Amino acid sequence: MRFDDVLGTVRTIDLSTPAAAQAAWRQIVDLVGRRRAPADAWALSTLETIRASVPVAARAASARALFGATPPAALVRVLAADDIAVGAPVLRTAQLDDADWIELLPALTPAARAVLRHRRDLSAGTLRALESFGSVDFVLSGEVAEAADVTTDVMAEPEPEPAVPSVPVESGPFQSLGSIAKTLPVVSEALRRENDNEAPAAEGEVFRIADVVARIEAFQKRRDDEPKGRAPRPDQQRESFRFETDAAGVLRWAEGMPREAILGTTLARQASPAQSGVDGTAAGAFRRRARFDAAHLVIGGAGPAAGRWLMSAVPIFDAATGRFAGYRGSARRPLSHEAPTRAPAAAGPSPDSLRQLVHELRTPTNAIAGFSEMIECQMLGPVDEVYREQAATMRDDAHRLLSAIDDVDVAARVAGGALPLSPQAVEIAPLVARLAGDLHLLAESRGALVEIGASSLVALADPAALDRIVSRLLGAAIGAAAMGETVAVRTLPAGTGRIALALTRPRAFDAHPGEAILSVDDEDSPASLLGVGFSLRLVRNLARAVGGALDIGDSELTLHLPAVVDGEMGHTASS
Repeated sequence: MRFDDVLGTVRTIDLSTPAAAQAAWRQIVDLVGRRRAPADAWALSTLETIRASVPVAARAASARALFGATPPAALVRVLAADDIAVGAPVLRTAQLDDADWIELLPALTPAARAVLRHRRDLSAGTLRALESFGSVDFVLSGEVAEAADVTTDVMAEPEPEPAVPSVPVESGPFQSLGSIAKTLPVVSEALRRENDNEAPAAEGEVFRIADVVARIEAFQKRRDDEPKGRAPRPDQQRESFRFETDAAGVLRWAEGMPREAILGTTLARQASPAQSGVDGTAAGAFRRRARFDAAHLVIGGAGPAAGRWLMSAVPIFDAATGRFAGYRGSARRPLSHEAPTRAPAAAGPSPDSLRQLVHELRTPTNAIAGFSEMIECQMLGPVDEVYREQAATMRDDAHRLLSAIDDVDVAARVAGGALPLSPQAVEIAPLVARLAGDLHLLAESRGALVEIGASSLVALADPAALDRIVSRLLGAAIGAAAMGETVAVRTLPAGTGRIALALTRPRAFDAHPGEAILSVDDEDSPASLLGVGFSLRLVRNLARAVGGALDIGDSELTLHLPAVVDGEMGHTASS
């Protein structure tokens, strides 16, 4: 079997920084999971080593990206042993032999084995091995006990008792919960007293384990006897429920409906029309930590909770620290006049699908850039000058493509409300001067002149986001400038707590008056592979994300930004 040499490039990455560890994790999981590289000892040990340096969200995204692939058993074992958010996407789709599944099952957590219980494509041998772990997988507390609606009393430390003959454990490699529980002396004694109708040995001493075992067996039998795939009867439909979320917007408590249908739903992201989840009303309110009313929630499936709901909730803040702690609210079925009156418009690519595309493009592009640089620097041996020049051209083109890929990634993050922002004071004049210097080759190639007006104004924005905003705005203006045309850049106050950065509108934009330039997608731009229209739309959306706006006038492109006034945060006007 022939494998990609890309993994060799990953081996050279310095993993001492969190960003490098996260990039290495994504590439190793992708290459090994798609069988483009072997699941050797180095790859697996590297994943174990850098796991703590990679956020759970990034690890889970890498696992979800393997949808449609056939990862090897060794990688499935590593991911399945991780957090359930990381292991679940792989366990839902992995295709392993019976021997691999049977070897893997004992190493899985109860929550991970619960994911496998919902699969309908496993072989009979794997299902028998899975069933041997019992209906609640040896766990009588936490989420599993809660799902089974089992409540246990706290037992005091028992006094030493005479030895009680234990019941032999069932033969075979897998043992049920009941067989193991019956081997414990305290359970055997409880069963003996229950069978003999004896009272507890001491006043206040309560044995509940036997009751728990009996209830679990009854629950399993009732579940097995229930017809599968039947739609809920009208009297089973729920009409309302109450809920609470944590600080991340994830529903952690619900009352009035089956909890498994709603727990884990998030308010932080707007769901697409084809998915279960909340609409933009709830997602927008969550970002502002504001209350919301009549937000739409869609629950899929065919259970009593399935269908459309209207949610209302208020934010909760910790009384001691004042920190946001989540939401508390209720949901109800919409009335007939509250149902949607028109079908939703066809949705474009979701932010998640765009970010998946970005991941698929970035990995080979990084490899191309790396190999081109190795050839240019003759790291693999002597190379003729002609090929070194071609390698340098490939490297520059790859870096230009990576810049465009990063723009798509940022646009997807902004659309999904997942772009992390940390407002800080940023001086405008040094920023503009530095970025104009970076674009001097583009200005020289266009024969354009850039004039920068000095200013001491300070903006209040995320530095990385503001860097991209000004860079893309300058690049769009300079890239469209004609020979001898001057692009003047000036900054000026724009009201209380606001500043403006104004650029001369290039004459080439006159063919698209007003904001029509935003809809130009096929315009060839030396500054961006994605065109002038995409660059300006990215500037506009990023500006809105940091509390500003982009105004496209007849003679100027004006970027409005929040300002720092007397060392304090300026108030952002609505745009």
